[in-house]
Parts: sequence; C-alpha cells; structure tokens
Amino acid sequence: MDQQPQGVSENYANPKTCFFHVLFKAAALAFYILSALFVNNFVIIFVITVLLAALDFWVVKNVSGRILVGLRWWNEINDEGESVWKFECLDGESLARMNKKDSWLFWWTLYLTAAAWIILGIFSLIRLQADYLLVIGVCLSLSIANIVGFTKCNKDAKKNIQDWTRNALLSGTVRSHLQSAFGV
Repeated sequence: MDQQPQGVSENYANPKTCFFHVLFKAAALAFYILSALFVNNFVIIFVITVLLAALDFWVVKNVSGRILVGLRWWNEINDEGESVWKFECLDGESLARMNKKDSWLFWWTLYLTAAAWIILGIFSLIRLQADYLLVIGVCLSLSIANIVGFTKCNKDAKKNIQDWTRNALLSGTVRSHLQSAFGV
C-alpha cells in the first residue's frame, strides 16, 4: 500500500519560489567563499557577490515574501522628509492557510543567511582582510534590511489576525444572541 504515515508533513506549496528564495542566498555565499580559492581580483569578487546579494534582496522583498508568507514591506519618504515604513499582508483567513513548510523555509533562510555573513565577517577580521569586510557589510546590510522589514510586517500581520479573529468571534456571538433573542 502507498499510504503515507500520519506524521509526514505537507509538501512545499510553492517549490519554484522556494528554490529562487534559496538560490540567490546560496549563490552569494558560495561565490564569496569559493572566490577566495579561484579568483584573485577583489573588484570582481565585490561586484559579483554584491550583485547576487542584491538579487536575493529583491527576490525576497518583492516575490518570495508575498508568496511564501503573504507579507510585503517598503519604505517611503513623506513630504516632511521622514522615513515611513509601509506594510502589507494578506487578511487573517488567508494568512492562517499559508503553507507551514514554505513559511519555515522563508524565516529560517532569512536568519541563517545573516548569521552566515556575520561568521564570514568574523573570519575576515581574524585574517585581517578589512577590504572583504566591505563586501560582507553590504551583503549583511541587505539581509538585515529584509529581516527588519519582514519582522515588523509579521508583527503587523499578527495584530491583524488577532483583530480579525476577535471581530469574527464578536460578530458570531452578537449574531447568535440576536438570533436567539428574536427567534430568527
């Protein structure tokens, strides 16, 4: 019989998005690490690594964040010249139906990538390679920008889910009281 055990979890709902979510992170890290072995030109290492990290930033911010966790953020400058964070998330019902594996992959790779850049930065400090700290600083900044944006957006989304649940419960409770009071 081809039955799966009860404990087996669901598959990825968006495997192509998950692939590209991981691809540019892995490519930037792999190129940076392997370039020390094969490339002896700092400018090439800097440009290609930062380009891959920028592609990762854009894919996460504009594509995989929307599809995998239902979140989107951006930053605007208002008329007074102040920076204003904007957040978008799916409604509470849609967020509750998001694929758990997709969400898990999204959050873990977001944090692990930043941790990897920090570890590589420590190695660059130990080897006294200050120029490579510039590459790591740019890549880490892009990773942290996505972490901050999506973490703030996720908090806003959790608040929206709580509000939606409260409204659904209240409207259901009020409706049932009205139906019992008026015999409808």
